Amino acid sequence: MSEGLPGRFETEAGKRIREASMKERILNYMKQIDDMLENPPEGIDYDAEIKKHLVQIGFFMHERLIHLIVTVLFAVMTLATIFFAVAAPNIGLLILTVAFLVLLIPYIMHYYLLENGVQKMYKQYDEMLRRKEGK
Repeated sequence: MSEGLPGRFETEAGKRIREASMKERILNYMKQIDDMLENPPEGIDYDAEIKKHLVQIGFFMHERLIHLIVTVLFAVMTLATIFFAVAAPNIGLLILTVAFLVLLIPYIMHYYLLENGVQKMYKQYDEMLRRKEGK
């Protein structure tokens, strides 16, 4: 069923990745790859690992795109409610503005994690390619 890394990498980190929230999933996956790069298993097939890594990068890039769209929409709605609350002060608009701000902050934090995580995965990919080519 699972096509994770061989040996200890699959049993521990692979299981954590499959059962985690998105934040835990991306952090666990990056740690799994860092561990693999730090202590590569004997006879590692970098071609196979690169292919699997590219699939994960694709998943996280998709997640990043979705969260970018949601974050931008929340930011636009927040700015619109601020504009309307200033133009026509109303307690309902003020409450809505605060609610949007409260939701916008975690969206920005999550997008930041996804963006930096994908950037780190690019570096991991580059390192795998370098090792595969023996440089």
